[in-house]
Amino acid sequence: MLNLSNHAIDNTVWDEELKLSHQELLDPKGGRRLGRVLLAVALVFVVILFLPWRQTIQGTGTLTTLRPQDRPQTVQNQIAGRIEHWNVREGQLVKRGDTILTISEIKDEYFDPNLPARLNEQLAAKRGNVAANAAKIQATDQQLQALRTTLEVQLSSARNKIEQATNYLNIDQAELAAATNFYQIAQSRLARYEEGYKNGLFSLTDIETRRLKLQEDLAKVTAARNKVASSRQALANARIELSNLRAKYEQDVAKTLSDRSSAVSSRASSEGEVASLRNKIANVDVRRALYVVRAPQSGYVVRTLKAGIGETIKEGESIATLQPDAPVLAAELYVRAMDVPLIQRGRQVRLQFDGWPAIQFSGWPSVAVGTFGGTVTVIDVVSSTNGKYRLLVRPDRHHERDHPWPAQLRLGSGVYGWVILDSVPVWYEIWRQLNGFPPSLQAPTAEAPIKETATKDK
Repeated sequence: MLNLSNHAIDNTVWDEELKLSHQELLDPKGGRRLGRVLLAVALVFVVILFLPWRQTIQGTGTLTTLRPQDRPQTVQNQIAGRIEHWNVREGQLVKRGDTILTISEIKDEYFDPNLPARLNEQLAAKRGNVAANAAKIQATDQQLQALRTTLEVQLSSARNKIEQATNYLNIDQAELAAATNFYQIAQSRLARYEEGYKNGLFSLTDIETRRLKLQEDLAKVTAARNKVASSRQALANARIELSNLRAKYEQDVAKTLSDRSSAVSSRASSEGEVASLRNKIANVDVRRALYVVRAPQSGYVVRTLKAGIGETIKEGESIATLQPDAPVLAAELYVRAMDVPLIQRGRQVRLQFDGWPAIQFSGWPSVAVGTFGGTVTVIDVVSSTNGKYRLLVRPDRHHERDHPWPAQLRLGSGVYGWVILDSVPVWYEIWRQLNGFPPSLQAPTAEAPIKETATKDK
């Protein structure tokens, strides 16, 4: 059987709780303590409202490089060929000029292993042709000189003949004039003798003698005239001979000049072929040097884009990706367009890298833990495709408290950044955040000069 008691405990417990509650509500000391706590909280809140707050502009992005040559690049072959041997593996560090790939020729015009020797033989033959044409030009020049000398001699001889024929003509003309005078005198004498014969002064024999003399003088005049005509013909022939000499010389000179022009043209053509062969020889030498694809700069072979032995690749085709060694790192941050006017070069930035835990107090960057310092180096003048503007941030090496950026950073890893602006009261920052206003500057700040250059960074 159950041992049941007639004493009820419910009313007792209820009475005790009600008594305790009544005592607490009516205790004046508890109310005063609560008021003091609320007053202290209010005072602390008011004090916090007037504390300085550092305005910041947030941005996200990735790690990149400040110099274009430090970014990942593709290694390309300059000529088409067949892969013969790979000299590297992925992830290997190569120096500038190290062999990455060896290829062989696939164009039939370069198959001959003795092609340079063949081209040198052709070059020697063409140079001999140039020398022969030069000798021919020299011979034609000598021939022209000989023609000029011969012409001068023949022209002198022809001029002498013309002068001699002119002298003979003058002599014959003088003889003709003398014979004509003698004939006229003989005519006058014959007329006087005939008049005297009529008067009985002269005999018939004298008349006949004078008549014979007149006939002789007439014959002399006729002979003199014929001689003058012959002298004139001789003078004309001498002048014709002089013209023939000049015409013949001009013909010979024209032929010689034609031969010389042909030799000059042939020499120019041979010289052009010599230049073309020299160019081809140089191209063959350069092309054979391109059978070995070398690293353009020191770096790591990230990935090979071609595989296998015997695979054919085209000219200008990418064969591997190379990441340059020791790049000049920079944080690439993207900020809103409304915040860009407030940022100047030289502004300090706090950075948080992926893989490095950090605690960032936006308003008090001095108490941040795990962040790294930086300086705004580049501000793009145009927006990116996402509508934001890009900032390039370099390490802040002049800040004594900042640690250097980790050596384990890799290109492309994520970055969070806070560009530090001026200080404002906390109440102003709360009011700005509630209204959605952008940060503001108390006074325009001139851009700080960038003391570091890409060369010094490296």
